[in-house]
Amino acid sequence: MTKSRVAGKVAWVTGGGSGIGRATAMILGQEGAKVAVTDIDGEKAAQTASELREQGCQTLSFQLDVTDENQWQQGLSLVLAEWGKLDILVNNAGISLAQSITDMNLAQWRQVMSVNLDGVFLGTKYGIIGMKQGKGGSIINVSSASGLKAAPGASAYSTSKAGVRLFSKCAALEAAQTEPRIRVNTVLPGGVMTPMWSRMEGWENWKEQAGTEAELWNKLAENTPLKRFAKPEEVALAILYLASDESQFVTGAELVIDGGFTA
Repeated sequence: MTKSRVAGKVAWVTGGGSGIGRATAMILGQEGAKVAVTDIDGEKAAQTASELREQGCQTLSFQLDVTDENQWQQGLSLVLAEWGKLDILVNNAGISLAQSITDMNLAQWRQVMSVNLDGVFLGTKYGIIGMKQGKGGSIINVSSASGLKAAPGASAYSTSKAGVRLFSKCAALEAAQTEPRIRVNTVLPGGVMTPMWSRMEGWENWKEQAGTEAELWNKLAENTPLKRFAKPEEVALAILYLASDESQFVTGAELVIDGGFTA
């Protein structure tokens, strides 16, 4: 059977060089979309795009710092010049920080807010601008189960992801008021096996204490009812649904993918 759930659509995925972003770019391309893959690491974005082209998908890639408005403007111009429209935008790029409130400095706090919240604002803004030039579309913002459930040492991350949730609802209501219709939804993953974890301060020490990386993943998932973390592809499948016409009546919604963590 031909995969065609988003055939003919143009998609833009941020943070597409690894983890959820890479998995999302791959599945959107495999399901028929033309995909612009962006990441602050331009080489990783290019690698994802190269893998898509090897599978016969139409794609392009470029470096994008989601906190830089000029880069969003330039990126939108590039996508529209290449394909003439924008149908899907996945605001996935984000960073994490494990730091207590008293140990965290203001610069660290602002960096998390800048990437995780300002980046989603800018992406949604230019996504709407681009989609209004066509026939509308779907914006999917990646929040987190941490935006629903607090945890010590995650105040900046949780606050930024909670902000993504409410901002996305506001954007959904605004975007529903004008033609063409643009839908805005969020996905809220729980623990996902992505490189973001290994970049966190303390990862190597945690792995040493656990014994092996596999044992560490098991330990991290102890409080998840399904007793494991998600694969990036499992989150990407939820994003695919929200990107496709199967979800035409879904906007302002939150799709929680956390193995029961917030139940």
